[in-house]
Parts: sequence; structure tokens; C-alpha cells
Amino acid sequence: MRRKPCLTSDDVEKIVAAAKKYGAKIKREPTIAVVDEGGHLLYLERPDVNGVNTVEMSTMKARTAALRGRPSSAFAERVQERVGFLMAPNYLGVEGGIPIMFEDECIGGIGVSGIDHDDEPVAKAGAAGFEDPKVKT
Repeated sequence: MRRKPCLTSDDVEKIVAAAKKYGAKIKREPTIAVVDEGGHLLYLERPDVNGVNTVEMSTMKARTAALRGRPSSAFAERVQERVGFLMAPNYLGVEGGIPIMFEDECIGGIGVSGIDHDDEPVAKAGAAGFEDPKVKT
């Protein structure tokens, strides 16, 4: 039998806090979604200043990162190489989705939307808020 690590509520809180902290530092209010390894929503927050479309955008970015184990921007690059990948369901090739890794295994993803070119840096800060205890910093 295989044992799999998974995100806890405490982990999600750390990820979101790190993303919000970075967003506050650059004076931006992101829509933030966190998903598990299967792309299922664990957390979603949309500030009043962001449009309703940011809910789906952040969730799909997080899902893409989690399901593929790499940033959502990598899917955009893949589509450039092979346009048929556009037919893959539940993926969004837009930067702002970052996988959450533990012991070289993807256990979830964070997606950020609503703050344009700052989506990806805020998502990266959130993912960095989850620390793999085996990784030395």
C-alpha cells in the first residue's frame, strides 16, 4: 500500500497567508485559490475589488498546476508546441498557477488572478509559504 502526503488546513492557511503577505507588500489584492492534488478546491478568496471572472481563473490556474505538477504557464508553452492540447479539459495555460510540492511530489496548487502581471509572483510566494521539511533553505 502506498501512503500519500496531502495538504492540511494548517498548510493551506500558511500558503494563503504567504500569498496575501506578498500581495500586501506590493499593494495588490489577489483572488486566491488553493486546490489539492486532484484539483479540488480547498480555499477560495475573492476581494471586493476583483471581478467575478477571477474566481474561475484562479481556480483553473491552481488546478492546471496541481494536475500537471508544473506552473500553469508551462501549459501555455505546451499548447504553442502542440495546439491539440487545447482540447484537454480542465486546464488553463495562463501564468499565475504554481504547484505545491512535497518530497518531489505534487500535492496541490495555488492559483492567483485579478492582479495582472503580479499573479505569478504572488502565487510563487504562496507556494513558498508551504515548506517541505526535507528541503534545506
